[in-house]
Amino acid sequence: MDLRKRPLLKVILLGDSAVGKTSLMNQYIHNKFTDTYKATIGADFYTKDIVLDDKIVTLQIWDTVGQERFQSLGVAFYRGADCVVLVYDVSSPASYHSLEIWKDEFLIHGAPRDPRNFPFVVLGNKIDLGNRICCKDQIQNLLLCDYTVPCFETSAKDGTNVAEAFQMAAKMALSIEKEEESFNSMPETIYFKRGERGSNFSCVC
Repeated sequence: MDLRKRPLLKVILLGDSAVGKTSLMNQYIHNKFTDTYKATIGADFYTKDIVLDDKIVTLQIWDTVGQERFQSLGVAFYRGADCVVLVYDVSSPASYHSLEIWKDEFLIHGAPRDPRNFPFVVLGNKIDLGNRICCKDQIQNLLLCDYTVPCFETSAKDGTNVAEAFQMAAKMALSIEKEEESFNSMPETIYFKRGERGSNFSCVC
């Protein structure tokens, strides 16, 4: 397949520090997990070619910083995102309630064309731990999207539901890309001022 024609899907991981964003990405990309924690500074990304709808697409996954003092560094990476994966720690209620803040942060700085239908996927990570909260039933009210937001309970440590979650994110990202292509390929409607043609006119695309 011509690499120039291969769809590139940009997926961003957002969530509080230490919820496991980097570990989830490493588990999905490298099938590895480490207990050594190192905070992400700014953003990092990996790419992975996957098969989706019987064709190869390139998934570009961005792991962004979760610490407030570095939060502004991630803003530049929001633009052009095709899907956002919101991550919380199932043993931390505070990280769950932060999801709405991260969503709003993205919508402000990422400025998607249709905010209420932009694709989000929610991951409740660290289900391998003991104490945990289950908030899947409240996600819809928390995020206020016009569709049912997919939710997965995951473990970056043992890989539970990690591949399935990213596959869903890729599927949703591809759907939004197709919608954007359809929107951008719509024929232009040109309105001419009465009595004028060719030089002075206004165009609505």
